[in-house]
Amino acid sequence: MTRIFQLVTAFIASLMVVATASAQEPLRVDITQGNLDPLPIALPDFIGQNEDTADRGADITRVVTNDLASSGLFAPVDPAAFIEDIENIDLRPRFADWRVINASALLVGRVTEQADGRLLVAFRLWDTRLEDQLLGVQYVTAPENWRRVAHKVADAVYQRLTGEAGYFDTRIVYVAEGRGVEGEPIHQLAIMDQDGANPSFLTDRSYMALLPNYSPSAQEITYVSFLDGQATTYLYDLETGRQEALFASGGRGTVSGIDPDGQSLSARFSPDGTRLAVSVETRSGHDIHLYDLRTRALSRLTQHPADDVEPSFSPDGEQIVFSSSRGGGSQLYIMNADGTDSRRITFGEGRYTTPVWSPRGDLIAFTKQSGGMFSLGVVRSDGSGIERILFEGYYVDTPAWSPNGRVLLFTRGEPRANGTRYEIWSIDLAGFNLRRLATGGMASDPAWSPLID
Repeated sequence: MTRIFQLVTAFIASLMVVATASAQEPLRVDITQGNLDPLPIALPDFIGQNEDTADRGADITRVVTNDLASSGLFAPVDPAAFIEDIENIDLRPRFADWRVINASALLVGRVTEQADGRLLVAFRLWDTRLEDQLLGVQYVTAPENWRRVAHKVADAVYQRLTGEAGYFDTRIVYVAEGRGVEGEPIHQLAIMDQDGANPSFLTDRSYMALLPNYSPSAQEITYVSFLDGQATTYLYDLETGRQEALFASGGRGTVSGIDPDGQSLSARFSPDGTRLAVSVETRSGHDIHLYDLRTRALSRLTQHPADDVEPSFSPDGEQIVFSSSRGGGSQLYIMNADGTDSRRITFGEGRYTTPVWSPRGDLIAFTKQSGGMFSLGVVRSDGSGIERILFEGYYVDTPAWSPNGRVLLFTRGEPRANGTRYEIWSIDLAGFNLRRLATGGMASDPAWSPLID
């Protein structure tokens, strides 16, 4: 992967006015309770040194604008309302011209081509009320990486105005669904930028692939393959395309206690990327196991007559949440990462499944089936308090957290005349900003990458 070099130089210090010198509160977006009144922000096209760099500047502005708008926290001002024409980002803007069109923040930028052919992308973020520069950053990159620079600009703006890391410079792996020429179901792994750009397939149509999950490095994924006719966990290297069946299942049984005709289900990485938590079918049912990626050793964590499935690590790697029917219907349980001290954390009506620990560590997302409907919710990781339902619908499954723990992706199914149509949607942690992801067709099982280096 081509690395983008961030240059934080005197560019930041020039024109800087210290915000704390003002008696007014600095500009800040409150992200904690949801945002029903998005922050108005003006984003004139980044200027260029010639026609080509000006066109690229307009492209970058378009991506940044879409990123910020998609968060639901920002309201880009209509460019038709702009009064000042930005010609030099090193001059202070005419702030009154931006306040009069109700732009609380102003982002201006410039794209220049260096002697070696690389692009230098510089930008400044202004608080129009205090007339203060909030941020000034430069990126240098290969021309083909302009979209990643745009996402990095959006992440920088998001972080400066919310106080939390953004999530725009990320990728999403998902299952692209369809029908073959004879009507047979097709489930292929696909990957795209978080905004739907640059989609491509990772697997072909010859076998079914489901339930991808990202490694902490964003260089590998696990997924469930039916290549052998059975559900088997595979490791996929996104850099090389190399795939590996990880351990005994699907007719390859070599580990004691594992059903040679059994299944291994969705595996999730530990935060340090050295282990996988996975549900493996044993002769007595499904139990949670740890798989060490360095030693290739598989160790059993649970041993219960009921099925224990869908494990997910806590961000510190010390605990694992999983779903189990050991209490009757499927509920959520937490245990230490060595399998000790198992305890139940959900007690509501219905079947609780697909638990995923938030990157922030405070919440666990889940889906629940009750009364013929599905819902997406969150519960505190210690089980205290009341669960919050974020979305209810005909079918809901496979939640996936954004890297900052503020947004959830999920599979949503809606009935159609020819069957259920599956799509990937997003919603924020407050239950607002429900959006459909552009996948170009039916899709399910999203996995959200960490921020890309």
